[in-house]
Amino acid sequence: MVLRPSSPGRIVGVLVFGGIVTTLMSTLVIPLLGALPAILGTSVANASWVVTVTLLSGAVATPVTGRLGDMYGARRILLLCTIPLIVGSVLCALSSSLAPMLVGRVLQGAGFGMVPVGISALRTLVPPEKLGSSIAVMSSSLGVGGALGLPLAAVVAQTTSWRFLFWGVAALSAATAVLIAWAVPSTPAYGKGKRFDAVGALGVAVGLVCLLLVVSKGAEWGWASPATLALLAGGVIALVLWALWELRTDDPLVDLRVSTGTRVLVTNSVTILIGFSAYFQSLLVPQLRQLPESTGYGLGQSMVMMGLWCAPAGMAMMAVAPLSARLTATRGPRATLLTGCLFMATGFASSLFLMGSTWGLMFVSCSVAAGLGLAYGAIPTLILSSVPQSEGASANSVNTLLRSVGSSVSAAVSGMVLGRMSIEFAGSTIPSESGFVTGFMIGGVTALVAAATTMMIRVRKPGVGPAHEPHAPERATG
Repeated sequence: MVLRPSSPGRIVGVLVFGGIVTTLMSTLVIPLLGALPAILGTSVANASWVVTVTLLSGAVATPVTGRLGDMYGARRILLLCTIPLIVGSVLCALSSSLAPMLVGRVLQGAGFGMVPVGISALRTLVPPEKLGSSIAVMSSSLGVGGALGLPLAAVVAQTTSWRFLFWGVAALSAATAVLIAWAVPSTPAYGKGKRFDAVGALGVAVGLVCLLLVVSKGAEWGWASPATLALLAGGVIALVLWALWELRTDDPLVDLRVSTGTRVLVTNSVTILIGFSAYFQSLLVPQLRQLPESTGYGLGQSMVMMGLWCAPAGMAMMAVAPLSARLTATRGPRATLLTGCLFMATGFASSLFLMGSTWGLMFVSCSVAAGLGLAYGAIPTLILSSVPQSEGASANSVNTLLRSVGSSVSAAVSGMVLGRMSIEFAGSTIPSESGFVTGFMIGGVTALVAAATTMMIRVRKPGVGPAHEPHAPERATG
């Protein structure tokens, strides 16, 4: 049964609002990082877990919520995702020590699956002629929430109590739940006669947590330390055993046969590369803006000014959403994805000439963000057109997870690059200009590799494949 709500614009608006609220979590605590040790009465190393645990929680929750969305219907799981967001935000607002803050951040991360589940829901909630633009706008919420979160959090943290940040997110999350209950109708559920794969959920959780801990904490612990090597080995073993289980069980958490189909596999590979490339801009530009002008390449901006100058990048992602949909409709999603990768590469290349200017850096950020918006608008369309309808949310969740994996690896690599290419300045160690140039070039080259990989995606013939046969497995097409 195909559902057609009377107001698709209202549906999309609510889902986009929910996506923006969810992704606010990624940048919410960044302005607080310097003050967290004093606020929570802990060390700098322990305070960094306030960011890390949210990443880990989101990575584990994303494939789980995706599968639940396919089994029990997207609306039900969207509402379920708002519960940990509300509870976690309230707990963080009330925290005065590390332990409750970490629990609250884990709960906030558990709501990250809202975006891929919402994108999958659009497949049945929006008329076909509006599906492309709706997916593009929904995907752009991934960047808008992060871009808006930084200046908003900086202003709140500098003008009022830091607790208002979390109280505000709790209120927004509650509003999201009310809006979903009001505007989003029920969606098809494909869980009849199926069991949730608890073993698969546990296996992927162990594997992802081990590997992401290596990526995020390896530099701090030492890449050759016993803890790092043990976690790396444990993560690889856990994921291998998990894959074997998923191939043998009748109701897998992730259908690997669908996920390893040529079209999906190449699209997911491009997603990792894009996530890796784009995060260099997110990490390097804010640092350049805040370094002292006396360095010769820093811009000397405050946290608030840096956030305000970075915010237009999020707006650029939203602005290109209609262009992404139009290009996909006329040239196909592969062409849109290729264009996005080339936009990103152009933005990184322009940094060679513009990184010393306030407006120049904004051009770099907006170019990369616009390319990312084009790519994010095309990727869900490629995924949804390549998998059965009963696997839509799960496949999108895996893709979103791989996006995060690319960003996590990027954070580790950029940290190593800037750490090794640093200088002494005013009694402290700061990244050198050549370190920033190297980081931008790594981002640009990776975007070009993503563009080349995009050309390997098979162009599906009109009227053929899962987009037109919702319950059929992917087939090889020319």
